[in-house]
Amino acid sequence: MLTDKLKALAQTKAKLAELENSVAAELNKELAALPGKYGFNSAEEFINAVRAASGGKRGRKRAKAAAPGGGAGKRRKRAVITAETKAKVKSLVEAGKTGGEIAKSVGISLPSVQNIKKELGLVKARKK
Repeated sequence: MLTDKLKALAQTKAKLAELENSVAAELNKELAALPGKYGFNSAEEFINAVRAASGGKRGRKRAKAAAPGGGAGKRRKRAVITAETKAKVKSLVEAGKTGGEIAKSVGISLPSVQNIKKELGLVKARKK
């Protein structure tokens, strides 16, 4: 009985491999025909047209964070938190500035401001 099941499994695997090869060949054939179907002379021209139609962007869209200089879309450089940065955050907290205002003026993220405030003991303990 077990040998019959093993033989059936081997046959099924062979059929699956044959089907996968068939699908891959058919897919390649259809993809190769796409440029001609849309009036392009080469795959390169077709790819360039698809890129132009999609705005030249690749992959998934990501939310863009505004860079400190106002140039949206550029990735911010990782901030280095120095003693001077901490002192500036402390003075701005004491001046009554909000976390967002501090982050913008110092050039660091709001979570970094919060971490510095916590480290310096400038946050109130939560009531339970």
